[in-house]
Amino acid sequence: MAENQDYRMMSPDFSAADSDVELSLRPKTLDEYIGQEKVKENLKIYMDAAIGRSEPLDHVLLYGPPGLGKTTLAGIIANQMGVQIRITSGPAIEKPGDLAALLTNLNDGDVLFIDEIHRLSRSVEEVLYPAMEDSAIDIIIGKGPSARSIRLDLKRFTLVGATTRAGQLTAPLRDRFGVVLRLELYTPYELAQIVKRNAGILGIAIDEDGALEIASRSRGTPRIANRLLKRTRDFAQVVGSGTITEQDARLALARMEIDELGLDNIDRLLLTTMINNYNGGPVGLETIAAAIGEEAVTIEDVYEPYLMQIGFLGRTPRGRVVTNAGYDHLGIARKGQQNLY
Repeated sequence: MAENQDYRMMSPDFSAADSDVELSLRPKTLDEYIGQEKVKENLKIYMDAAIGRSEPLDHVLLYGPPGLGKTTLAGIIANQMGVQIRITSGPAIEKPGDLAALLTNLNDGDVLFIDEIHRLSRSVEEVLYPAMEDSAIDIIIGKGPSARSIRLDLKRFTLVGATTRAGQLTAPLRDRFGVVLRLELYTPYELAQIVKRNAGILGIAIDEDGALEIASRSRGTPRIANRLLKRTRDFAQVVGSGTITEQDARLALARMEIDELGLDNIDRLLLTTMINNYNGGPVGLETIAAAIGEEAVTIEDVYEPYLMQIGFLGRTPRGRVVTNAGYDHLGIARKGQQNLY
């Protein structure tokens, strides 16, 4: 994902603060990859079949919320197929020539991974169609009446596209993917396994309860779990016993103002502002943004999805409302019957 300008511990999007450790924690094979069992089972069959036929894997589309391991899976595909991977993103491919340069440098069977593939420009996307279907690209030379088209043959390759917004993909592009896989949020048990594995890589001891405490507050997202593990490690080493226990995890997460459901201070500020200033809603998105000093698009893309997922925030034609569950979690009594959610 694109780097966030404003780092936030509980954001599932990739930030520069993740780059130093995330690469070292990424599994290299499907056997090491924890969770996403249905995706792994099907992907293994597809890869084994392609290897058996001595063919590249069909083009793969991975979609789902950020931070679940789409980039990691692309690397695993390349590793288990025994080929190289080239990594780029939709916004980075500004013109057809950029894409042509990438494609012509691929070897037979290589993987081209395009993150945020829904953000490809239309002109670049049109060059990608024949590349995906026929392993060729059409390049226009010259302008006006003298312009002519030249077709360049490419090596057979596998395109792995990743997106958090599958609905924004154009139908022609979506239809050219032979394998479409959705990644789901992880259970606390799966995240606890990831936390224990990564604690070993980071060289910190952790017990079952400590791992589960971190996992239960990670919003079902491995990227967030890894961040919390790194910071909890600091507390365990400095003010704890050197082993991350449940007590150490609770202390660290409390100091970071992350509650038992994974809400941070900004989530709580958003909800309490709506309750205290606007009687819990309905209130417009722009009004909320002005009240808490955030951009409307940030609220809509970063804060709202999780609050809606856990049932603390609702959308109505008149605006956003805090639900009864949100009131209960914050321990705030309702005023009257304004909110029936």
